[in-house]
Amino acid sequence: MEKIRTGWKLPPLCLPVALLGATVSGKPNFFTIVWFNMLQDNPPLIGAGMSKTHYTRQGIKDNKTFSINIPFSHMAEIVDYCGLYSGSKVDKSCLFDIFYGELATAPMVKECPLNIECMLVDSKELNTTDLIIGEIVEIYCEEKYLSENKPDYKKMDPMMFFMPDGPYFKAGDFIAKAFEVGKNYSKRH
Repeated sequence: MEKIRTGWKLPPLCLPVALLGATVSGKPNFFTIVWFNMLQDNPPLIGAGMSKTHYTRQGIKDNKTFSINIPFSHMAEIVDYCGLYSGSKVDKSCLFDIFYGELATAPMVKECPLNIECMLVDSKELNTTDLIIGEIVEIYCEEKYLSENKPDYKKMDPMMFFMPDGPYFKAGDFIAKAFEVGKNYSKRH
């Protein structure tokens, strides 16, 4: 079968959805983000791409902290709301039960099964986007979302986003154990 040129500018990728949190002008604020990923493991760095127009950006720069909160799939409506409306126009500080960790200025969402507290270590200006790079200070999770002391994606039931325009969906079925399934692979002719 022959491949065709698509002309697409953004690849169709399945990405996790998160609420990025920061304190802006003394209040917690959250916006929906899918452009984030681990950059390295020692020290543990996470990067997030955001438009230079995002209201939350100033809070990250002022406090040098932010959080990444992984929501349940059933939180789609409120998560989408946080992405649709800017904190400069809508007060999002009362949407969630909020807690703070070691850094004291990175608001985190109690309703989310997983929360990542980050200290800003760098920011790179791209054309219309900033890449913020944070060192993970702590990860918070309730024990009920673990299996054998490891995160259980079925219990966490994270939201996913299919690039570039949606939809939101749930994580799928187990396929194989990573770093294990390929051990017995032999090249087939």
